[in-house]
Amino acid sequence: MRRSICKYFSSQYIAALTLISVFLFAGVAQAGNDEDVAFVDRFGKAFATVAREVAPAVVHVRVEKEIENRNGVHGQDPFGLFNDPFFEHFFGPGFRQPQPNGQGQTPYKQRGAGSGFIISDDGYILTNNHVVGDADTITVSLDDKREFKAKVIGSDAQSDVALIKIEGKNLPTVSLGDSDQIEVGEWVIAIGSPFELNQTVTVGVVSAKGRNRIGINDYENFIQTDAAINPGNSGGPLLDIHGRVIGINTAIFSRSGGYMGIGFAIPINMVKSIQQQLMSAGKVTRGWLGVAIQDVDRDLATSFQLDNAKGVLLTDVSEGTPADKAGLKQGDVLLSMDGVELGGAADLRNRVAMIEPGRKVNFILSRDGKRKNIVVTIGEQPADFGRIAKQRTTDDDSSLNSMGLSLQNLNRELADKFGYKTDQGVLVAGVTPGSVAEEAGIKPGHLIEELNRQRVHNLKDLQNVLKNSGNSQQVLLRVRAGEYSRYLVLRLK
Repeated sequence: MRRSICKYFSSQYIAALTLISVFLFAGVAQAGNDEDVAFVDRFGKAFATVAREVAPAVVHVRVEKEIENRNGVHGQDPFGLFNDPFFEHFFGPGFRQPQPNGQGQTPYKQRGAGSGFIISDDGYILTNNHVVGDADTITVSLDDKREFKAKVIGSDAQSDVALIKIEGKNLPTVSLGDSDQIEVGEWVIAIGSPFELNQTVTVGVVSAKGRNRIGINDYENFIQTDAAINPGNSGGPLLDIHGRVIGINTAIFSRSGGYMGIGFAIPINMVKSIQQQLMSAGKVTRGWLGVAIQDVDRDLATSFQLDNAKGVLLTDVSEGTPADKAGLKQGDVLLSMDGVELGGAADLRNRVAMIEPGRKVNFILSRDGKRKNIVVTIGEQPADFGRIAKQRTTDDDSSLNSMGLSLQNLNRELADKFGYKTDQGVLVAGVTPGSVAEEAGIKPGHLIEELNRQRVHNLKDLQNVLKNSGNSQQVLLRVRAGEYSRYLVLRLK
């Protein structure tokens, strides 16, 4: 069954929770324990109190955008997709409303909906970037039925946070909590507009913290919850038991596109920094080191003389970057930042991104098995930072069967074709299916630049290093893919 990551949500958990509560109540009532009954009653009313106090500040966000077909011609739906009842069922009535533009054409109005919450009494609202996106019009509905047109103050696609504004006074607001203090197992409450059913309340617990590598955003540090969230909940608040916002509901993990008990919220502490920048500048400026990084597994820990599989391995340090100027080197393993142990590559990426450019940070690292202290002045992330390097392939055949690789020296023509230098390394021309090289993630078009921490410029260098290797069953490679490189441990068969 296909897995999907959806930026919309689904709801059934509350029914199960209610059923459990009924059984619990029935059991204690039968036992005649009035104190337990009173406890269950207070427990339920705690949720009701939070919902009653916070709901007025939770808003329904409707967006509309005029769309075109592939050829840029308005009013054509060549596949009839928007006539399918599925779209009206999933996105709500009026998802597609053709409106003649007076020139014989019928532009399509794509409509969507989500949630948000008011953070200031003069109308600033936090929501998801994917809710408001590049919408032409945004309409915000309050719990008291008032409606406002909203404008986007700033939006950050990398974190999926957006700040919008309505013109109002003395509006109801929510309190922002501290997401670092929330613990796994604590009760949380989600409020939003699933399926355009405004002010829907669901309850669950924090299932996990610090979830990353989900593939939703560039910067991920999600709170995972089983509070039921559905299409339309996106952008709404995740609250602690005191009614303080500890996250923005953003996505679910699902095999079907519907709710299956795993939802994700952006921690409010990450949102606070982004919100302040959006409010003051309309955009987010992120810190930058200028390195390529990867997690340290057990094999890499052994290869880099580490006691355990912790830290962040630097696979590239770009010339002229803050990291390069401070003296960080390829192959360094960063262990801590400003006295706090690094949890992995995603942790480092998130923490550096939140640092104001120009600030100095202190890293403790391991280099050749020895610990060092290096202070780095954080730079500003370039505008094209998210650009993805293209993968390249070649069908030339020269093999080292023991590794499952077909390799080839770089001549001038190949180097020019793939953007490498002629003596930069050995080109991977092919990978044998099922081989250890394929299992390690090596692909055609990659470039082998190091073997067992020794630079290799051609096939002869590589073969000499292999021949002189003390452990013929395992090698450490530094493999480049486009602009980035990483270390891989390859166990030979």
